[in-house]
Amino acid sequence: MVKIRNSDPSPSSIESIPPIHEEPYELVPAPGHYSNDQSTPIEDVRIINKQSLEYVLISGIAGGAAGSAAKSLVAPLDRIKILFQTSNPEFLKYRGTSHGLFLAGRQIWRNDKLWGLYQGHSVTLLRIFPYAAIKFVAYEQIRTLLIPNDNYETAARRFMAGSLSGLMSVFFTYPLDLVRVRLAFETRNLTKTHLQLHPEHSQFMKRHQGRLASTINMIYHENPPPKINDPGWLKYMRDTFPPQIQKISNFYRGFAPTIMGMIPYAGVSFYTHDLLHDILRSKYLAKYTVQQHVHRKVQIVNKNKQAGTKSSRESRAPLTTWAQLVAGGLAGMCSQTAAYPFEVIRRRMQVGGAVNQGQFVGFKSTAKLIYRESGIRGFFVGLSIGYMKVIPMVSCSFFVYERMKKFVSRRFA
Repeated sequence: MVKIRNSDPSPSSIESIPPIHEEPYELVPAPGHYSNDQSTPIEDVRIINKQSLEYVLISGIAGGAAGSAAKSLVAPLDRIKILFQTSNPEFLKYRGTSHGLFLAGRQIWRNDKLWGLYQGHSVTLLRIFPYAAIKFVAYEQIRTLLIPNDNYETAARRFMAGSLSGLMSVFFTYPLDLVRVRLAFETRNLTKTHLQLHPEHSQFMKRHQGRLASTINMIYHENPPPKINDPGWLKYMRDTFPPQIQKISNFYRGFAPTIMGMIPYAGVSFYTHDLLHDILRSKYLAKYTVQQHVHRKVQIVNKNKQAGTKSSRESRAPLTTWAQLVAGGLAGMCSQTAAYPFEVIRRRMQVGGAVNQGQFVGFKSTAKLIYRESGIRGFFVGLSIGYMKVIPMVSCSFFVYERMKKFVSRRFA
């Protein structure tokens, strides 16, 4: 910072200037900083370029922490939902009943205590930190390119920014998600009666239940025999790549519906979140929903600020806690509804190797199987649990991300 006098001395007034040690000084921002409105005391505000490595680190750390906190909050509900979605034989009797969630949770507690409710959660955390970090970093960067200033703020561009960020993050972290689902699917008490009805499960039951290394090893060594209706990409891999590379495809079971489901999920989530922020900041609600008298120490801008490409999104005052949580919760509910059928199909495809002797099950055949079993309702099995999970999860995720981003920004300042 540079200190200057309030007025430039002239020869005629130099005698009226008080001694140096008594003279009032004014703070002038150094390069990379700027002052706020002249009607308020001058404040040192640091500018961070959104396309800089510094901001990528800030949004990555904030996004990873947000995802980890949100997933830990709802991990028990996620375990039960996966058991319902994948038609785990031990929990079929609880599915579709009003009190099934409570009964399923009680059975898991009786069998495995707290560990049972968080089975597979270690893999979730290994996956969710990079997943959430990539998602939020990608969203910030893609949004900057698609929406450089307020003139480009359209619904289509918001939706596209969210969808592309979701696709990028899921591509890099999908294998960890598949391992997590397989760990969550395993239970210790598949009964003898069930094994008599489904002898193909016997090999699965001989494995060490719920152990990360053995689950990864089992997925890697699944070797389904070739079938006419195998996916085209799988046939291509068999004809082109060596067996060791082919086995990597086992970790991408259900990837196609994941991609199709991620487009509406991430797109609707980010779009709805931004839309609700606009609504909550309207002149009729702002006095109840926007934090008042917030003095920003850090200002985040797009790269070409001087060229008129500044977006007002980062310069506006943050929402209050309750308003931020409501916006995130409603965004989660809308995105979950839009993408849920794809999620059900994906879960069934992911556990196909565990119950079908490693056989690949295609998207169409899985959808037909679900429809034959339960009709249209089968594609929304566990949706109420999904709401109970996703609403607080997305709400927590957006809230922690926004707060963490500001906290980390100050640490970088």
